[in-house]
Amino acid sequence: MELSAETLRSIPILRDIGREGAEKLCSAAIPRGLPRRTTVIREGEEVKAVYFILQGLVKTFRTDEKGNEQIFSLLKSKEMFPLTCQSDGTLHSVSAVTVTDTKLLAIPSKLWEQIITGSPDVAVKMVELMSHKIKELQDKLQRFSQRSVEERGIAFLIELSEHFGVEREGMVWIPVPMTHQELASTIGFARESISRLLISLRREGIVQMNRNGFVVRDLFALKEKICVKENCAHCRELLLGKQG
Repeated sequence: MELSAETLRSIPILRDIGREGAEKLCSAAIPRGLPRRTTVIREGEEVKAVYFILQGLVKTFRTDEKGNEQIFSLLKSKEMFPLTCQSDGTLHSVSAVTVTDTKLLAIPSKLWEQIITGSPDVAVKMVELMSHKIKELQDKLQRFSQRSVEERGIAFLIELSEHFGVEREGMVWIPVPMTHQELASTIGFARESISRLLISLRREGIVQMNRNGFVVRDLFALKEKICVKENCAHCRELLLGKQG
């Protein structure tokens, strides 16, 4: 795959990169095409590169002493991992595996550090991205403590719909293939609980799940189970539209 400055600038954090920086990246960055379920980085290994997703989906996770996965994030096209600016022997805090066939752009960590230090615009965007991720994690922790098991599961399906969903024929198609165990690991509860939740939502005609991902047949009904109860402004708007 040929790499161009245009491809680089399609990535938000690299949009304002200068000509010299773009030339360095084009000559040194390594495009990689990986099939589904390929390990990209491993927890505890030294950081040797940062990765930008050009196409596909990647999950990051940690593994506990019993071998159980705790999924931290699902990353899509134009996102990067790991979030680091250093090349001094830093170790990966998570592992990353492709969820679908994925195209990545690998940038050696030393070169990425040079880009950050030599481009104030990129450095500012990097700080903003890291701040956003911290805020996102804080919000998730707060919701985790305030919601029941069922509400956490529903909230995650809503999040998938909003970030990865494609609206088609009045439904939302989510091309994120996940097993019941992966879904349970992401939300933080037992596999049996997520199975009961999905069976309940399927019987209500709200959500279907298959090997290719999810189909949300009625997003409003899904949001109504949690967001309206929590006085969500977006859902109040949907409710007014439905009543009107």
